[in-house]
Amino acid sequence: MLAYIKGEIASKNLGYIVMDVGGLGYKIFMSDKSIENVGKIGEKVTVHTYYRVMEDDISIFGFKTKEELRMFELLISVSGVGAKSAITMLSSIEPSDFAIAIVSDDVNTLKKIPGVGLKTAQRIILELKDKIKKEQTISELTDIANTKDIERNIKNKNANLEEMKTALQVLGYSRKDIDVVSSKIKNEDLGLEELIKEALKLLAN
Repeated sequence: MLAYIKGEIASKNLGYIVMDVGGLGYKIFMSDKSIENVGKIGEKVTVHTYYRVMEDDISIFGFKTKEELRMFELLISVSGVGAKSAITMLSSIEPSDFAIAIVSDDVNTLKKIPGVGLKTAQRIILELKDKIKKEQTISELTDIANTKDIERNIKNKNANLEEMKTALQVLGYSRKDIDVVSSKIKNEDLGLEELIKEALKLLAN
């Protein structure tokens, strides 16, 4: 399985890029946003990848960040959500906002994604919460799942930090790495979204 591909961007096209790696051209499907931000033609870049093998198709899906890859993996695990639909969704919502929507039962945010109606949004939350509960500590996620007023919790510094940690766990980071990054954040009075973005910057270094 390909974890990433490092090479030069040979071309940018509608829905995919071609990367030149040692004279071989890899066709990599990406979201429109990732294609725009991945780099310039001729530039050497690293793209995180998901390698899909099916009976009649072998495809490589690319992502600019590990957070995008994690969001993609979560989405395609939901019944009724295919790889191409998941790629489209990546152009419409940030991974951090997606994680917040899942842990806070925010159906309205998910409904803003093109192609996602009420039933699909509810199914995404239901299926991913079940999946996440198996991967993470149930008590942590239950506390957030039962939160009825997310805005009230955002005003509380400790609640912000805990929800930030849970959102990062949703994106696949270990508790150890999250705790290290949390200790480096200087301004703990930031809002939840700002905290997550600051943590992602530190994790990328």
